[in-house]
Amino acid sequence: MNNSLKKSLAGLTLIAIGVAAGWGLAQWRTDTTHAGNTTVPQAGAAAERKVLYWYDPMSPTQKFDKPGKSPFMDMDLVPKYADEDAQDSVGLSVSAQTVQALGLRTAEVVQRAIGSDVDAVGTVLLNDRDVSIVQARSAGFVERVYARAPGDVIAAGAPLADLLLPEWVAAQREFLAVRALKDESLTAAARQRLLLLGMPQALVAQVERTGEPRGVYTVTTPQGGLVAELMVRQGMTISAGASLARVNGLGTVWIEAAVPEAQSGPLQLGQEAQVRLAAFPGEVLRARIVSILPQANSDTRTVRVRLELANPGQRLKAGMSGQITLQGREQPALLVPSEAVIRTGKRALAYVVDGPGKFHPVEVQLGAEIGDQLVVQGGLEAGQQVVASAQFLIDSEASLRGLLPASPGATPEHGAHGAAPAYTVRGVVEEVSTAELTLAHDAIPALKWPAMTMGFKLADPRLAAGLAPKQQVRFTFSKQGEDYVITAIEGIKP
Repeated sequence: MNNSLKKSLAGLTLIAIGVAAGWGLAQWRTDTTHAGNTTVPQAGAAAERKVLYWYDPMSPTQKFDKPGKSPFMDMDLVPKYADEDAQDSVGLSVSAQTVQALGLRTAEVVQRAIGSDVDAVGTVLLNDRDVSIVQARSAGFVERVYARAPGDVIAAGAPLADLLLPEWVAAQREFLAVRALKDESLTAAARQRLLLLGMPQALVAQVERTGEPRGVYTVTTPQGGLVAELMVRQGMTISAGASLARVNGLGTVWIEAAVPEAQSGPLQLGQEAQVRLAAFPGEVLRARIVSILPQANSDTRTVRVRLELANPGQRLKAGMSGQITLQGREQPALLVPSEAVIRTGKRALAYVVDGPGKFHPVEVQLGAEIGDQLVVQGGLEAGQQVVASAQFLIDSEASLRGLLPASPGATPEHGAHGAAPAYTVRGVVEEVSTAELTLAHDAIPALKWPAMTMGFKLADPRLAAGLAPKQQVRFTFSKQGEDYVITAIEGIKP
């Protein structure tokens, strides 16, 4: 064998030895890996949560010993863990790590006095309750009209016009003739007739004192104020009762404001208000509500409110505008942050903190919103802690577990404090036994159940007495342990 052949055989031998060594090393690593993979799941299995059984959320009373598809609906079965039994039936437990990961914050339900102040824009108006109408008390002619015009401000007793009243002249002459007879009774009767014709007492006294009839009578204003209308002109012929002028007093004025309908409920007559007019910056005037008009504006959804305030010096002019603050009485109220309440449109929920990592939902009745806080009219108490952030995630978990308070679709009937809620719903009997009823019931939104057929345990076998398949019933049930148990049932007419 030559040297070349010897070298080739030696190379092949070395290659074979290398392949064998590599195969052996790989085989050792494979065995080690298999051994490791066998050990790791065993250690993980010890740390995994213990599964009691699997169930269909739509039919929770049916239990299965292995995972898979639900025989009732196209959905996977859900595991029931042993540690879930330790959770309160009306509450939800969240681990400290989850609380920290969610950045969950809480807030306290506080009670403090709040004022129901309402801000609105108002306009100054003349006081229509302070109006005088000047009329002619007898038919006649207008001899003279004094220098007056609509919009003038006049004092009380200012002359408006001189009227020639022929009927008054004739009556005065008769009175003087009767007076000349020296018969006191006849004179008294004639004097009374002059007064009944509308003559002022002062004019009758003047005629009696002078013995001369007064044919021209000067009409004066009964009060001072604004001449809103002037209907008399020189040379006119007037009839008895004809209106000559309309005078609006200026001692007080109105301010009319349009208050949003949602804020008009607490308003009351006599309620105080602060008025700040643009014409008098920095000055605060006092007013009070004298009228709340009985009809709301359907376009703007506002209610008209009239306030009255004094007008010394006649500074306030009709048409001025300003800001009005209607001061309501302070009253105690419970307040929570607006972000702590979940509003669905049909109801409002808040999550109360029962302890570290423990919460339960409460349906709350809400009042007005003040800034970033809501007035709570029912459902919470002062001093309670509520979840103020990440409550939507908690709400989703509570909804999946059926922990939400009952809502329309099933009538909740709460028992003693801490007891699981009960639900009343309609259904049709499918099967009857002494321990269980199978019912096709309506949808139950409170539990997020659609209309379906399922079995219910009976709290008392006597509840099944007299029931038959296809019978329509109304029944009440609650969750007791892992079963839904009927506590009351009655037949209803189709």
